[in-house]
Amino acid sequence: MIETNAIYVIVAREFKKFIREKSRLFSTIARPLLWLFLVGAGMSRLVPSGGGVSYIQFIFPGILGMTILFSSIFSSISIIWDKEFGFMKEILVAPVSRFSIVIGKAVSGMILSTIQAAIILALFPFLGLKLGVFQIAEIMMVCAILSFAIAAFGILLATFYDSYESFSVIMNFIVMPMFFLSGAMYPVKLLPDILKLFTKINPLTYGIDALKNIIFPFEKGNMSPDFPLYLDVLVIVIASFVFVLIAGKAFERKG
Repeated sequence: MIETNAIYVIVAREFKKFIREKSRLFSTIARPLLWLFLVGAGMSRLVPSGGGVSYIQFIFPGILGMTILFSSIFSSISIIWDKEFGFMKEILVAPVSRFSIVIGKAVSGMILSTIQAAIILALFPFLGLKLGVFQIAEIMMVCAILSFAIAAFGILLATFYDSYESFSVIMNFIVMPMFFLSGAMYPVKLLPDILKLFTKINPLTYGIDALKNIIFPFEKGNMSPDFPLYLDVLVIVIASFVFVLIAGKAFERKG
């Protein structure tokens, strides 16, 4: 019961902070919109369509992944602020498991990221996509588990840094390569072998590919998904478990 209450308090606190920060929601939504309608529209004139999928439709799952990536990683920055202002010390001395702290932070990141992904998903009719109710439900489920995994990954990294400056540097070094080496902008199957290796160890790759499996279930050729849906979901779930486990151990050492 105590562990559940701790998770609830952390989630409620992060949600209240998010509501108060209107600019955070705007910036998180504005970025994928710019990529979708500016970059996507421009590249669609250079990249030939594959089958019945246009390039701007092809990158739509990647844009959802971008929304999740940036919003989930940004949610982990709260750990740095909590360290600087002393709130993290109060949490660590509380009689709760360190894993409850990690899960609470990851769940809050999952909820906030999934909400923002849902806003971007609402644009699908304007891209000429036809999605049924069950497809939308499946997309939201994938967005939720992917958000949890990326948030847990960000929390894991945040445990090793005590200042916002140092954490932001390493985030810029990791986030953009994660995005570009995820199959968001181009099919993984067309990448050189050395880059394919990096995409296969990138958890975001499997989240975006799962979205492609749901949005383009019958697509073949270059624009088709790169992995089976069950493999995508399995990798994301395993990655979530590993990130939470390591992050919890890291918090225990600091406690």
